Amino acid sequence: MGEKELKDFFVGYLSKSSIFKDKKALQSNYTPKTVPYRDEQIENLASILAPSLRMEKPSNLFIYGKTGSGKTLCVKHVSENLSKIAEEKKIPIKIFYLNCKMKRVADTEYRLVAQMCREFGVEVPATGLPTDEIYKIFVNEIDKQKKLLLVILDEIDQLVLKTGDEILYNMTRLNSELKNSEVSLIGISNDLVFTDNLDPRVKSSLSEEEIVFSPYDAIQLQKILKQRAKLAFKEEVVGEGVIEKCAAYAAREHGDARRALELLRVAGELVERGGGKIIKEENIDQAEEKTERDRVLDIINTQPKQFKLTLYSIFNFMDKGIPIFTGDIYDFYKDVCIKTGAKPLTQRRVSDIIAELDMLGIINAKVISKGRYGRTRQICLAIPQNTVPKVVDLLKEGLNL
Repeated sequence: MGEKELKDFFVGYLSKSSIFKDKKALQSNYTPKTVPYRDEQIENLASILAPSLRMEKPSNLFIYGKTGSGKTLCVKHVSENLSKIAEEKKIPIKIFYLNCKMKRVADTEYRLVAQMCREFGVEVPATGLPTDEIYKIFVNEIDKQKKLLLVILDEIDQLVLKTGDEILYNMTRLNSELKNSEVSLIGISNDLVFTDNLDPRVKSSLSEEEIVFSPYDAIQLQKILKQRAKLAFKEEVVGEGVIEKCAAYAAREHGDARRALELLRVAGELVERGGGKIIKEENIDQAEEKTERDRVLDIINTQPKQFKLTLYSIFNFMDKGIPIFTGDIYDFYKDVCIKTGAKPLTQRRVSDIIAELDMLGIINAKVISKGRYGRTRQICLAIPQNTVPKVVDLLKEGLNL
C-alpha cells in the first residue's frame, strides 16, 4: 500500500462512525464508580484502612482470589476514595500502588525500594548501591516527611517468586526503624496457597487481616458486562445472546470478569474492522479463538531458549498419532540443540521444563509410573489445534531453524 492509498485509508477510517462510545470501559485498568457484588469486601477493606485517617497504622492486609475476581478494582476504588478524603482534610497519607509483575521495577528487592524512593521524590541510581543503603535512604525520606504510607503490592506472589520472601520480612520490619512515620502493607495475590510457603515470621506479620474474593458466577458476570457494555458501546450495538455467551465463556474459566470484558472488547473490534454495526454471538466465538491464540503466542514468545527447544521437540511428535513420553522427546531435543548451537540440558531438567509448560497451560503432562523403572510423563497438547501452525512458525523463527 503506497502513501496515497494509506492516506485515503486513514481519512476514510476517520469518516466512519465507531460502534464504540468509550472503549476504556472494557479495559482492565478502568475503575468504575460502583463495583457490583463486592459490597462486603469493599466494606471490610474500608473498615481496615479507615484508622489511617486518624493517623493510626492500619493492620497489614492480605487479599487473595482468582484472576478477574475484582481484587485490584476494589482496592483501587477504596484507596482512591481514601486519598480524596485525606487530601480534603490535609491528612498526610501516601498510597503507593505497584504491580509486581512489572519488569525492571519489581524484579529485585533493590529496584522495588528504589521505585518507592522515587515516589517520594528522591532520585536514586538504578543499580549500584548496597540494598541496605537504599533502605536507609527510603527510611530517612519518609521519616522526614512524617507520613503514613500504605504500600499496595499487587501480584505479590510474583515478587516473592523473583526475590524470595526476605523482602517481605524487611518491609514488615520497617516500622521498627521509623520514628515519625509508619508503613502498612497490602498484598494482593491470585495464588490462593501463596502464604502457605512463606517463612512463618513473614506469614504472621503479613496476614494480620485477610480478605477472600470468590469467583463471579455467570449471572453476576452478565450484570457486570451489561453495566460496562452500556458505557462502552452505542445503542443497539450488542446483539441478542452476546452478553450471555461472553459470561458463559468466562464462568467456565472460574468466573474471570477481566476475561469476559476482554472478549466483548475484542468482538467489538473484530466487528468494526469488518465494517459491521452489530456484535453477534459468532463474533464472541471469533474473539475467544483470537484471544486464546494471542495468549498462547505471547506466552511462547517470552519463554527462554531452552523452553522453546523443548516445546519444538514436543510438536515434532504431535502429528504421529502415538502417545508421547519424555524419553522420546529428549533424543530429538538433543539433536535440535546441536543444530541450534545450544548446550543440551539433562533429561531431568527437560522433564522440569515439561512440567512448567504444563503449568502454563500449553500442554497436558500426566505423570505415569513405570514401576521399578521410575516415572515418565505422557504428553498431549492443551492449545487449540488451529493455533499449532502459528506456534511452530514462531518457534522456528525464534530458534533460527
